[in-house]
Amino acid sequence: MTEHVEWSDAEAPAPQATAAVTPADAADAARLVAFGLQPKLQPARDQEYADLLRRYREDPTFARLADAVAAGLGLVVLEVSPRAGMAVTAAEDSVFAVRMGDYARRASADSGDRFLHGLAHLAVAALAFPRPEDLADDGYIGRVTVNGVDAFVRQACRRLEERAAEQGENTDPATDAPGLEAAWRIWARRSATGATKDARRLAGSTTGIVAKAVAFLTDSGFLQRTGDDNGGTYRTTARYQLQVRDMAGSAALGELLELGVVPVTDGTPTLLPPEDTDDLELVAEAGLPFHS
Repeated sequence: MTEHVEWSDAEAPAPQATAAVTPADAADAARLVAFGLQPKLQPARDQEYADLLRRYREDPTFARLADAVAAGLGLVVLEVSPRAGMAVTAAEDSVFAVRMGDYARRASADSGDRFLHGLAHLAVAALAFPRPEDLADDGYIGRVTVNGVDAFVRQACRRLEERAAEQGENTDPATDAPGLEAAWRIWARRSATGATKDARRLAGSTTGIVAKAVAFLTDSGFLQRTGDDNGGTYRTTARYQLQVRDMAGSAALGELLELGVVPVTDGTPTLLPPEDTDDLELVAEAGLPFHS
């Protein structure tokens, strides 16, 4: 007698066991994202942070869980590494997103200054990483100064004015028009330091606006202050490099770089010397952010 074996009774391959995600795992993943939201915190100085970063890199399941937690909070993970930690940026609809309008309103009561604050941030990014290879090199460190950024923007103003004149455009439109073409006109007319007798830097002056921008970037863990010369000197962090990489395709940043104000000759970027500085209102000894 032959025993009949049904297909359903045949031995099927055992499903591969997968580790179940526990509440403790979810808590650790959220903890890692929380570390990432503290931009000044360095993994090398916090053992728990370093351990969670190592787990992220070595445990794909945990990495996916941490990514999901970040996504649920409206955060985009730019990089997870010992040098940058868990570097995240906020999506537009995230509760953590900082709107330039909100930032400008906190910085100044004048709504027209919104474009100036935006231009200051663009200028810092352009001077910190003027070449694509600077953004691609993880070891590259950019350096900027407050007065140097202001000098750079004023030279860019000259270039934009020359371009507008060559194209026969109106060189005096309404100041509330969007874009660089309006912002440079406001910037060029604004005093660099203010009108006080001792040349103190006023908040509404262009160097005051740049100082506000770099202070915000420093508080956000994107820059580190290295000295007081030239209105304040700063160096970039790994997080800022990642952030600028993320915004490198923006039209405004591309337009600013295409002005050719930051030429590269021997690999050391410098500000292009202006042909005539009489009408640029540059701060004395502006201190270019890059020098040989």
